[in-house]
Amino acid sequence: MAILFLLLLLLAPPPSYAAISCSDVIKDIRPCVNYLKNGSGMPPAACCTGASNLASSATTTADKQAACNCIKSAAKNANIKSELAKALPANCGITLSIPISPNTDCTKIT
Repeated sequence: MAILFLLLLLLAPPPSYAAISCSDVIKDIRPCVNYLKNGSGMPPAACCTGASNLASSATTTADKQAACNCIKSAAKNANIKSELAKALPANCGITLSIPISPNTDCTKIT
């Protein structure tokens, strides 16, 4: 019986891991909202920290696409300045492979 259990355990598919949650994405990006709506110049340090945290936590394709969909939905409601959103990663000195835009096709992010 124990051998059968061990065989079933070994043959079972690996667990699937959930993508990053929308609440985590929003928590990371929340410090950027006022800057993206009304700002100019360099983003605040808290915004860059959150964007950096997001870049570090969204590493798989599933995570990036899930984060993209969260950001896309939030960006539609926030009326952000697209030029500030596009420049955010460079202005924070990070690489963020998730665009901050209401118009992104998140299925194309890998």
